Amino acid sequence: MAAKTNTKSTSKSTTKSSSKSSGKAAFSKETYLTWFESMSLMRRFEEKAGQLYGQQKIRGFCHLYIGQEACMAGSVSALKKGDKYITAYRDHAHPLALGTDPKAIMAELYGKATGVSKGKGGSMHMFDKENGFFGGHGIVGGQIPLGAGIGFAEKYNKTDNLCVCFMGDGAVRQGAFHESLNMAMTLKVPTIFVIENNGYAMGTSVKRTSNVTDLYTLGEAYDIPSKAVDAMSVEEVHYAMEEAAERARKGDGPTLLEFRTYRYKGHSMSDPAKYRTKEEVEEYKSKDPIEQVRATILKNKFATEEELKAIDQKVKDIVAEAVEFSENSDWPAPEEAYKDVYVQEDYPYIMD
Repeated sequence: MAAKTNTKSTSKSTTKSSSKSSGKAAFSKETYLTWFESMSLMRRFEEKAGQLYGQQKIRGFCHLYIGQEACMAGSVSALKKGDKYITAYRDHAHPLALGTDPKAIMAELYGKATGVSKGKGGSMHMFDKENGFFGGHGIVGGQIPLGAGIGFAEKYNKTDNLCVCFMGDGAVRQGAFHESLNMAMTLKVPTIFVIENNGYAMGTSVKRTSNVTDLYTLGEAYDIPSKAVDAMSVEEVHYAMEEAAERARKGDGPTLLEFRTYRYKGHSMSDPAKYRTKEEVEEYKSKDPIEQVRATILKNKFATEEELKAIDQKVKDIVAEAVEFSENSDWPAPEEAYKDVYVQEDYPYIMD
């Protein structure tokens, strides 16, 4: 279910230097404004989802992306239509950035029949084939071999597309992570593996679970080009993804990127996040990706403060419409529970 406008940007960088230190724009006006609107939509949508969860409009698990918006915005701007995406259960923002209708995503959170997964997936299992989004997956690390497999399918079918497989820092402790990296590099699969390292696997910090805290170095064991990325900067995310995509499309295989980011909220709505200090959270908020883009836009006079406020209001209206749509949508019919469970296909090589 596609939105009227897609947040993809095809603008290329004019220089490989970041604009963070100087305030000088490294990308076009259109790209910065696209980033601002896309990340603002993710932020406002997630804030509303948190509020609705408190009102018990949304049930079950709910993992918010607030603070991590640059990870997806910079990835989408660096890639092209036809590329595939897969992630874990913190998955509301990914389809938003790809152009999925916010109404369908919100309806899925409500469990309504008009949801992007027909109300059957909920928060953790969004899916939108039309926009190249292959889920939301609730099993920690379960999406990693799937991401390798999607990339292999693109290679097998001789397309120019690739797959981006997102995961949290906790998922790299799974054996499937290592098996997938080994196989992907051996077969030169065009999959970009992205660790969205927000510092905590649920409530446990990276340094308490592994002797290796520079997670990108795990890819070096398989001779995979690997690097850490400042993922509070949408520019740096774009640069890293652009480089990895070029490698994948040339047939050189996978890349492992460690996006160093931060979530402002708890692991899920049931997590008060008491394992972090207020000072730590405020330190990361001082590097907020949306505010960095806002500052660059204003410094380069790409838009006025009033115009940015208008964008923010536009985004709020989109979210409000999504809530109204979800409130007025029907629940799935009881018989829907028996549909979409199996796929019936005729395979000539299967004997009766």
